[in-house]
Amino acid sequence: MKGKVHIILIGIIILTALAGAVVFNVFWNIPFRLGLDLKGGTHLLYEADLSNISSADSASAMQGLRDTIERRVNAFGVAEPIIQTQETGGTHRLVVELAGITDPAQAIEMIGKTPFLEFKEQKSDEETQTILDKRSEIKEMTLEEAQKVENWQLAFEDPYFKSTNLTGQYLEIAKLVFDQQTGTPLITIQFDDEGAKLFEEITIRNTGKILAIYIDGAAISNPVVNEPITGGKAQISGEFTVEEAKELARNLNAGALPVPITLISQQSVGPTLGAVSLQQSLKAGVIGFLIVVLFLIVFYRVPGLLASLALAVYVLIILALFKLIPITLTLAGIGGFILSIGMAVDANILIFSRMREELKREQSFLVSVEEGFRRSWPSIRDGNITTLIVALILFGLGTSFIKGFALTLSVGILVSMFSAIVVTRNWLRLFINTRLEKVKWLWR
Repeated sequence: MKGKVHIILIGIIILTALAGAVVFNVFWNIPFRLGLDLKGGTHLLYEADLSNISSADSASAMQGLRDTIERRVNAFGVAEPIIQTQETGGTHRLVVELAGITDPAQAIEMIGKTPFLEFKEQKSDEETQTILDKRSEIKEMTLEEAQKVENWQLAFEDPYFKSTNLTGQYLEIAKLVFDQQTGTPLITIQFDDEGAKLFEEITIRNTGKILAIYIDGAAISNPVVNEPITGGKAQISGEFTVEEAKELARNLNAGALPVPITLISQQSVGPTLGAVSLQQSLKAGVIGFLIVVLFLIVFYRVPGLLASLALAVYVLIILALFKLIPITLTLAGIGGFILSIGMAVDANILIFSRMREELKREQSFLVSVEEGFRRSWPSIRDGNITTLIVALILFGLGTSFIKGFALTLSVGILVSMFSAIVVTRNWLRLFINTRLEKVKWLWR
């Protein structure tokens, strides 16, 4: 048994060292992702007008709107935005959290626009080359110098695609379907009567060429026109996964079904307040951890000391996971993390209490350790599983802050079970058949 224990402990030491390297940025500079309440920023709440959207299409329209707003915010340079849709009492809302934004007015102006879908055709080789040549001509010039060059505006045009009159206002619906023979996902699109005429004209002059699809100036698909298309119906095929095809259909419908949004609430959190909240949270966590360690050592002596070391391993692993997953840390999320520490302590207390009972019955140290873990495991398992179920329900039904609490609590519970059952258990096994196991006051 000792050889197996030594191998497991070596693995734990390696895992702890790697976790510590991630947490303290020894080899990789991976920052913690801080939420709005810790980093500061802007919380925006929009209400969507779905009066012109059928109830069957409302969920798809809101999801397409969310995807479009997320793309806009990312283009604006916001790090890790949180964008969610909510439905309350038949009212559809969009929550946008922009951590670190110092100029929310500019973000509000960008987000407030309605998604714009357009179809673009390829430019001729001559047009493309003219633009590329113009770009090369003014490459090293300042803006003032470039403006003196004839037709300097050409350098700022898209060298490969040009707009057509076909936009999202003519697209009735885009749907995900599956090829009856191969089972591969396809997207079918249907234009209205006027859009069908425009689409036919465009496909006639672009057969064999790319007809690019853009939303808000960003290309979302580049299908090739295989033949002229009449009737306003077409298929977009390719090597799509089901999720990719769903996303493309949502994005097309986002432009085809414009959803006006109105800003109804704006809250700003200053970086100073966020820094104070973070410092207070960390201070509370450190003080709580030290009190727990003191309690364990005073009441359980050597097992308490080993459990404290296991908790230190737990903290390093969980913080490393927060960086690697990554998890956006909010005050609620830190609360879930601290609560999971309590769950880890609770598991150790159950184990040590059972172990003491066996020692008082004059069982051997080996039997006491193994029985302590065996008899406490059902309580640890059931307690953690029920808490995990509640956390999953909160994550599925809660708002962003509740989701943060539930996620950190769930991850913490899983790691705490590893800490108590694997780490603490194998450290206790090191003392089997040693002189220290015979010193009763260390264990009772």
